[in-house]
Amino acid sequence: MSIDLIKHSDGVAIITMNRPEKLNAFDADHYSQLANAWAETRDDKEVRVVIITGAGEKSFSTGADLKSFIGNPSEISEFWQTQKGMLLNRGLEMWKPVIAAVNGYCLAGGMTLLLATDIRIAAEHATFGLSEVKRGIIPANGGTQRIIEQLPRTIAMEMLLTGDSINASKAEHWGLVNQVVSPQELMNTAYEWAKKIAKNAPLAVQASKELALRARELSLAEGLRMEQLMNRMLSGTEDAKEGRAAFNEKREPKFTSN
Repeated sequence: MSIDLIKHSDGVAIITMNRPEKLNAFDADHYSQLANAWAETRDDKEVRVVIITGAGEKSFSTGADLKSFIGNPSEISEFWQTQKGMLLNRGLEMWKPVIAAVNGYCLAGGMTLLLATDIRIAAEHATFGLSEVKRGIIPANGGTQRIIEQLPRTIAMEMLLTGDSINASKAEHWGLVNQVVSPQELMNTAYEWAKKIAKNAPLAVQASKELALRARELSLAEGLRMEQLMNRMLSGTEDAKEGRAAFNEKREPKFTSN
C-alpha cells in the first residue's frame, strides 16, 4: 500500500499508484502520499516529465475507496483548507508535462485524474468511466468541469449522466487518449513519449503548457499578450541560445535550463 516514485537520470519520473489488491483505489493516506509525490516532482528541477500509472495489470485507478470514506466525513473546517493536500486534478499547478499510462480500469477518481493529465497512453483492455451518479455522488476534483472541455458535449453528457464506461478503442476515437497499445507495450510507449518531451527545452515546454491551460480563462487578446511576454523571457535564456546554435550546426540541442 503505497505511492511509489522513481526518478530517472534522463529527467523522467514515474509515479505508481501501488494498491493493486484494491484496484489502486485511494484511502485518505494514499491521497496524502500522492499529493506529496506531485509536490516533489513539481519542485525537483531535474524532473522534466512525469508518468503516472497503476500497479498490476487490472487497474489504473478506480478513485476513492468508498468503504474508507462512507460514514467517516472530514471536519467541516477542512472545507476552507483549500491548499491542503493538493492533487493534480484538484488544482495543483503542475506545468511539467504529465503522461498517463492506463493499464486497466480508469474509473471515477481515476478518470478525473486522467482528465488532468496531458498525454494518455492506454492498454487495449482499459476502460474509462465516471460512475459516481450510480453511487449517489458526482465526479468531483474536476470531473464535471474538464470532461465537457475534452470530449464532444453529447459524449461527455452521456458519460456523466449514465455513469457507463467506454472501452479503449472508443476513448481513442473521441480523443480521450492519444494511443492504444498492447499491455506489454504500455510502459515502454509511455516512456518513449516522455523521453521525446524531456529532450525539448524544459522552460519552453512548461511555458507552452501553462499558456495552453490558461487559455481557458483568458480572452484571445490576453492570451496573445501572455505569449509575447513569455517569449520575451525565454529568448534570453541559455536554452534559446543553444537551440539556435544547434539549428545552425545541424546537431541535436542539449538543453540545460531547469
